[in-house]
Amino acid sequence: MTDTRSIPEHEIVVLAPGCDQSLRDQCFSVRIDVFHHEQKFPLDTEIDDMEDSSTHFLLRLTSSQTPVGTIRTYKVPGGNYYKLSRLAVLKDYRQYRFGRELIEALHEWVTKDAIEKGHRDYVEIASHSQLPVKAFYAK
Repeated sequence: MTDTRSIPEHEIVVLAPGCDQSLRDQCFSVRIDVFHHEQKFPLDTEIDDMEDSSTHFLLRLTSSQTPVGTIRTYKVPGGNYYKLSRLAVLKDYRQYRFGRELIEALHEWVTKDAIEKGHRDYVEIASHSQLPVKAFYAK
């Protein structure tokens, strides 16, 4: 278990569609570092046609405004559910459970958004993940 006193001060900023592009670029930077540089996925697969309609979550250190994590969600067009995607935390910061914190922030946001749109009973969130991290998402 991580000693909570050692967790860097941080914040999660929710970026609605159409928000400041420079903030979204910080999300893209984290994703490119994790998925392209670290995991060697092709760069041209990282930015897709859902970026403009997605709500992005940016986790950054409060003292320096350094982006260290991100996740996004969107309501699936023609579907009755939201999709959780593109969760990325820089390697040096994974020990602080920032991935879990990002998912919890996304769940809270989806719950509020669904209620605002009249879905009061429950809402589905779909997630496609890499096999090595399947257990993480199952929690």
